[in-house]
Amino acid sequence: MKFPKPHTLEQIANLIGCKFIGDAGFQILGMNEIHVVEPGDIVFVDHPKYYNKALESAATIVLINKEVECPEGKALLVSDDPFRDFNKLTDHFKPFVASNVSISPSSKIGKNTVIQPNSFIGHNVTIGDNCIIHSNVSVYDDAIIGDNVTLHSGVVLGANAFYYKNRPEGFDRLKSGGRVVIEDNVDIGAGCTIDRGVSGDTIIGEGSKLDNLIQVGHDTVIGKKCLIASQVGIAGCVVIEDEVTLWGQVGTTSGITIGKKAVVQGQSGVTKSIEGGKTYWGTPIQEVRLKLKEMASIKQIPNILKQLKN
Repeated sequence: MKFPKPHTLEQIANLIGCKFIGDAGFQILGMNEIHVVEPGDIVFVDHPKYYNKALESAATIVLINKEVECPEGKALLVSDDPFRDFNKLTDHFKPFVASNVSISPSSKIGKNTVIQPNSFIGHNVTIGDNCIIHSNVSVYDDAIIGDNVTLHSGVVLGANAFYYKNRPEGFDRLKSGGRVVIEDNVDIGAGCTIDRGVSGDTIIGEGSKLDNLIQVGHDTVIGKKCLIASQVGIAGCVVIEDEVTLWGQVGTTSGITIGKKAVVQGQSGVTKSIEGGKTYWGTPIQEVRLKLKEMASIKQIPNILKQLKN
């Protein structure tokens, strides 16, 4: 998430009431999660296990809960609770603004686009030409929808990321200030839910087709011309490359990559990154040809035991 204009290190420190280490005039351009940070971004870290990863990332400002040696060319924001203060920044730069109309006047709707009754289009949404938005669709703030897109009834674009910190008093949600981006020629079936990025974008690539009842987690990027069947659940921060096929009830863990033109058979659990151009099945995931050989071998166990007894 980029800020509307650059801010200084001192200005950001004053916004969240924390100490800073570095030049007071150090330029800050935005904030992001660690997997999508760029120079000029703030990244937060609140566990020693991840200190080095944050300090060595592309981010040039690290919001951290311990005073450590600042790497050259970077700056620190030292907070007693980086998670809380990251939320403060999201509230400041992307505050929730209530709407009392079905289509926000700040949205932009393209030519020949049809929006059926009882749908909601939030603030600063952009919808391209020749789209069909069926009834009871909710498009949250800041979403971008390309040309020739169809959203069937019950689709929700832009719900919050499923991202929580476990505190003694209960779960504390990391607030979402990112977007959903739907590229051209995408069809999304009835009842699909696509979460916005925490601070970046959740993207559905050009020409991809999603069946009914699919969940896509925050900051996931789905490539071009993918086919995803009903009841697939895709966790956050997943990269699905071009022309991947996921059949019904496939589930994935977070932070993995599914390679180009991979095919995953129904009810599989994708627990790790997998190469493209192959067909997979099972939980944990395995190439189909290896899985079938394994199953054939297992069927031989009774015969082998019988022979050993004889």
